[in-house]
Amino acid sequence: MKAIRRFTVRTVLPEPLRPLGELAQNLRWSWHQETRELFRGVDPEGWRAAQGDPVRLLGAVSKERLTTLAGDRRFLRRLAAAAEDLADYTTNPRWYQEQSDLPAAIAYFSPEFGVTSALPQYSGGLGILAGDHLKAASDLGVPLIGVGLLYRHGYFRQTLSREGWQQEQYPVLDPNSLPVTPLREADGTPAEVTLTLTGGRALHARIWKAQVGRVPLLLLDSDVESNQPAERDVTDRLYGGGSEHRLLQEMLLGIGGVRAVRAYCRITGHLAPEVFHTNEGHAGFLGLERIRELSLEGLDFDTALEAVRAGTLFTTHTPVPAGIDRFDRELVGRYLGDGGELPGVDIGRILELGRETYPGGDPNLFNMAVMGLRLAQRANGVSTLHGAVSREMFAGLWPGFDPEDVPITSITNGVHAPTWVAPEVQRLAAQHAGAQAAEDAMIIGGSDRWEAIAGLPDQAIWELRRELREQLVDDVRRRLRASWRQRGAGDAELGWTDSVLDPDVLTIGFARRVPSYKRLTLMLRDQERLTGLLLHPERPIQIVVAGKAHPADDGGKRLVQELVRFTDDPRVRHRIVFLPDYDMRMARLLYPGCDVWLNNPLRPLEACGTSGMKAALNGCLNLSVLDGWWDEWFDGDNGWAIPTADGLSDEDRRDQLEAAALYELLENQVAPRFYDHGPQAAPKRWIEMVRHTLSTLGPKVLAGRMVRDYVNELYAPAARSHRAIQGPAAAELAGWKQRVRRQWPQVSVDHVETGAVEEGTTPELGSTLTLRAQVSLGGLDPADVEVQLLAGRVDAADRLTSPTVIPLKPTARPDSAGRQSYEGQLTLDRTGAFGYTVRVLPAHPLLATSAELGLVAAPAEAEGMTAGLLR
Repeated sequence: MKAIRRFTVRTVLPEPLRPLGELAQNLRWSWHQETRELFRGVDPEGWRAAQGDPVRLLGAVSKERLTTLAGDRRFLRRLAAAAEDLADYTTNPRWYQEQSDLPAAIAYFSPEFGVTSALPQYSGGLGILAGDHLKAASDLGVPLIGVGLLYRHGYFRQTLSREGWQQEQYPVLDPNSLPVTPLREADGTPAEVTLTLTGGRALHARIWKAQVGRVPLLLLDSDVESNQPAERDVTDRLYGGGSEHRLLQEMLLGIGGVRAVRAYCRITGHLAPEVFHTNEGHAGFLGLERIRELSLEGLDFDTALEAVRAGTLFTTHTPVPAGIDRFDRELVGRYLGDGGELPGVDIGRILELGRETYPGGDPNLFNMAVMGLRLAQRANGVSTLHGAVSREMFAGLWPGFDPEDVPITSITNGVHAPTWVAPEVQRLAAQHAGAQAAEDAMIIGGSDRWEAIAGLPDQAIWELRRELREQLVDDVRRRLRASWRQRGAGDAELGWTDSVLDPDVLTIGFARRVPSYKRLTLMLRDQERLTGLLLHPERPIQIVVAGKAHPADDGGKRLVQELVRFTDDPRVRHRIVFLPDYDMRMARLLYPGCDVWLNNPLRPLEACGTSGMKAALNGCLNLSVLDGWWDEWFDGDNGWAIPTADGLSDEDRRDQLEAAALYELLENQVAPRFYDHGPQAAPKRWIEMVRHTLSTLGPKVLAGRMVRDYVNELYAPAARSHRAIQGPAAAELAGWKQRVRRQWPQVSVDHVETGAVEEGTTPELGSTLTLRAQVSLGGLDPADVEVQLLAGRVDAADRLTSPTVIPLKPTARPDSAGRQSYEGQLTLDRTGAFGYTVRVLPAHPLLATSAELGLVAAPAEAEGMTAGLLR
């Protein structure tokens, strides 16, 4: 019979062991090796059974064992030291506290968080990135508050049928068995938030807190008894359900998340956030809730919008429009309008925030990324290339601007080294460079620290790589046997799994989600050639593959099945394997155990792709298409770049060409370099590449570097804007924008002329041109605008490439027609085809960028565009 109610009975720890409970509830244990070793010492066998989860371990350990430990002085000393170390970590000043003029607090919203496999609230890269962001913020002392949802089923567990078809299971997660605690009011009752739904319904959600080092992570859970069945299921699973279900999830995350932050700050006394960071569009409704809060204080919509935008940051993670959530406008209006969640806030203005006003946009859809950009004064992509792709993708929101002027910057992602670097690597680094230097290298970075780590002797690096490869081989064999048993095989059929993979063979890893653009099966393009590489008599390779297709993506599932069927072939199954149920536990052995990390997406559709970063920190070399972070940091000596056929419209032909290039690299460069060594010696040139990878990529790929970049380049400026654009300043800015928008149709560049310092038909290098422009400002004042000269090289179509921007100054009062004269000088500092133009932009000290309003005026024709050839 099925139980009508499920709950977890927690162990009562003896008084001397009470600190174990505190250590288990702070997720720092997930990346702090000494704390993990302490829990292993509680019960080594139980630790393995609990899969490295202290909460599960303490829930299963026997009373007799606890009594023994309570009297074990050596264990109690270790426990006291661990508790003291955690207290020091969470309370003493760190990097952030040594800085000045930074936000009092930052709220960081994400639909998923991959902190540890013991809290399975993630599906892939977005969640792992969010988890690493919290961990690095904790290490640096950044006062972050994480906000997400607690999915009762998490993401699905993946198994395979006998035929290799992906199957999904959704295990029930009991919050009482997870490393979370309920947020409680002063009277002990659970803290909740409530959203008003259509038809007089309500959505209630309990607030759970996971402590990630110094950072609280608030998770909202709709599975509460006061909800009706449909509302209880809002947080049932990650990325599940139809459009209305997703809308409710995103309303709870954004609107409910702000209310959860307010409740947490009220209950605990935590400083209120000055900056709200929206990690992808799913949480975009947080801006609407903050507008509602300000409207209750008497602010009109436009004034509240300016106050909210000032302290909001939007990070986009998708390089394709298909990856953005879009809802029917009528559905959004029904849930947020009168009788819905945001009464009193103009629903017409809300719907305009998400309207696709650019060419090709659908006016009947509400675009979450578009709303996110309009609600945030600052926005960024997650690699340099992705920033450029995002500026192209969203350029329609800033008509009249070239894509390079679109106000979306970039901060390249990073990974949390203490989480992803194998303990064996950490120990060897500490032995060679010193424990403190090794720890600082992985948290703070610094080229000198990573150069010290990379200075390990060749043989030590080679022996370490072999040890890590052997650990991976053992794990693969265990997982493969378990997978085949799930597929229906008996033990008598599985003797071959004992010889799968070889710890002395070049090992390649490929693990990620399985959308079509990541091209899971590109390696299968020429199966005979791949087979030849796998079975090469002198230089064989072996490949470990893992990945999940979205449950609704049958195309992705077919790709998984195609690969699985190839790996099932008895000729090659000892050299290539597919491991189902890819998660953080598998990844922590997979990244270190591989010699080469493969990534072959369709360029430029990989926003960043951090798996190769994690591999690199363990001495693994990257073999990747120049996309995401690899496009930025590949230098020719830290791995290999797979040539791409960018722009080729025939996708089949493109795949054929790029697969051939992949085989060519593996056969003629990668494998020969790996096997270029004697029986006992290390391959010198390979080790040089490993050493170069550690010393050059180590400081760059860290989440600590990423978070410091966010603090310095985005959080701190956003906090300053938040402080400046409040009260009367917000109203003044809103009124100024309205006035500028009304008058802008009358703004124009009417005439531009130049005069050379030295007369001649062709300007010479080093000469100076005086440029004059006449500009009509309509009803605006010169203080309301900036007139700019843009000059530089021009291409064959007379388009400026990477122009220099020079402000022009007003020279006289407006003439009788109301035109203002501007003047400036241009020094010709380069030869060749050269050109210039003039533009007018709105200017106000409280704007984050002159493109913020999306308004620009330029000459109607390219008058004087080309200055001629310079010699």
